Amino acid sequence: MSETRTGAQVMCEALIREGVEVMFGLPGGAIMPFYHAMWEYRDKLRHVLCRHEQGAGHAAEGYARSTGRLGVCIGTSGPGVTNLVTPIADAMMDSTPILAICGQVSSTVLGKDAFQETDITGITMPITKHNYLVKRAEELPYVFKEAVHIATTGRPGPVLIDITKDAMQKIFTPNWDVKMNIPGYKPTTHGNRKQIREALRLLSEAKKPLIMAGNGVVMAGASAELRIFAEKLGVPVVTTLHGIGSLPENHPLNIGMPGMHGWVHSNKAIQECDVLFNIGGRFDDRITGKASTFAPHAKIIHVDIDPSEIGKNVKVSVPIVGDARNVLLALLEDMPSHDELAALHGHASDWMEHIRDIQEKHDGKQQYVSRANTRGMALPPHDVYAALSQTLNAQGNYVLVTDVGQHQMWAAQLIDFNAGPRTHITSGGAATMGFSVPASLGVAVAHPNKTVWVVCGDGGFQMTNQEMATIMQEGIKNIKVLVINNGYLGMVRQWQELFEGKRYSGTPLSGPNFAKLAEAYYWKGITVERTEDVRAAIDEAMATDGPVLIDFRVEREVNVFPMVPQNKSIGEMIESEV
Repeated sequence: MSETRTGAQVMCEALIREGVEVMFGLPGGAIMPFYHAMWEYRDKLRHVLCRHEQGAGHAAEGYARSTGRLGVCIGTSGPGVTNLVTPIADAMMDSTPILAICGQVSSTVLGKDAFQETDITGITMPITKHNYLVKRAEELPYVFKEAVHIATTGRPGPVLIDITKDAMQKIFTPNWDVKMNIPGYKPTTHGNRKQIREALRLLSEAKKPLIMAGNGVVMAGASAELRIFAEKLGVPVVTTLHGIGSLPENHPLNIGMPGMHGWVHSNKAIQECDVLFNIGGRFDDRITGKASTFAPHAKIIHVDIDPSEIGKNVKVSVPIVGDARNVLLALLEDMPSHDELAALHGHASDWMEHIRDIQEKHDGKQQYVSRANTRGMALPPHDVYAALSQTLNAQGNYVLVTDVGQHQMWAAQLIDFNAGPRTHITSGGAATMGFSVPASLGVAVAHPNKTVWVVCGDGGFQMTNQEMATIMQEGIKNIKVLVINNGYLGMVRQWQELFEGKRYSGTPLSGPNFAKLAEAYYWKGITVERTEDVRAAIDEAMATDGPVLIDFRVEREVNVFPMVPQNKSIGEMIESEV
């Protein structure tokens, strides 16, 4: 303990002490001392050399989102660290615990426009939970301990540590006996008992109760408690985009995803319910539509670990600040008896029957988007999802990572997620195109025994596909990429078609032969242009011992329905083109 270390060695040891095993990054001038020290710790710290810092950041997100553990990414000063800004912002929006470690120019030239100097703490202040500029090596043991604590507690999120090169090079004796002192940072993890009892009272008296499960349920590891709670009440459940997997979709109480591209019956249930219990969701605009018209008849109970989210977008009757699992456990402890809930069960049963009637009435237009619109097409995108969903549910041992756009919404709509939480990973709040391929790298590193399926569009894929080289260099074999290739920036084109008179400005998109590109990266590449070839291609990808890319050249102008137009209520959905 009394031995001297360089600051860079202390950084490595601090990470090991915090349980970090994997890092994703790219070296450069200012961060070189850290990479020099890594060599000594290579048996305990695995470094994955990404091709772009954005890829490293998304890989750290994928690692964190699929495990619940801290993801770590690394960049050098200047352009290296500014390339991390996008995944940091993405992690902030989706409450993902990542630690960004950045090299900075020496403290003697700070503020003098030195080579590759950038004020990254200033740049990232609005998009991190906290950030640090470390100029004294002696601060490193404490800073790393505190940074990891902040990133992984309360509402998780990104933390950045910017370290000057001379601090990394300094030789000193580290003091590991440090105690955290963070005035003002004391996340509330257990909900107020009085509010919890009031929530139970409202639910037990409701005639049309509804549970909304969000990302907080997944992050808290509360899926089992959610299922027990819903079953005891007999109340239907909607799952947000990030809440997918918190309750299996084949569960009789799961009525699907609400929101802009949610199902009609799910949105109508929100608009008709008299009590809405939202646990771990933040009522973002993609869920609420026009907020003033959202759930107009409901008393709203909102459980969130971040008090700033409660009441921010919709008026709340019962606010409960706390960790989703802790709050659900408290609710279950105070649950009324079965006899006391008899009236609720009767109302909830009638209410569920009403919702299923709405679903049956609208399903012909919703499921696979009205088959009338896809007849005669060589390859409707929905046929790809039908085959993929069958494969996933037959396999069970998978994680699905999606990019951003039409393909993302089709995946959320058309794939039956029954394998539990952390099996559906996507970029939600920031909606970052290019997220999926590097994120799948992080997922695959964390879960080498699971098949990691990637669904992306031809637009997003062309933003970060260089990480295919990283995947090959790392010897990763369990990634299968499905490109839904329609030759457009599809979601933008859809809006141009429906609301801008088909003025396709900046959305027609060319690209390479993706299968040949895959082969250039030493992947297996497959091209599919007809429905009858979809199943064989997916089976071949599944059977291949190595990474595979399938280029599905789908019909170019198929739209995602249902959809809620801008500034409209979620009760005013466009259901199809017919």
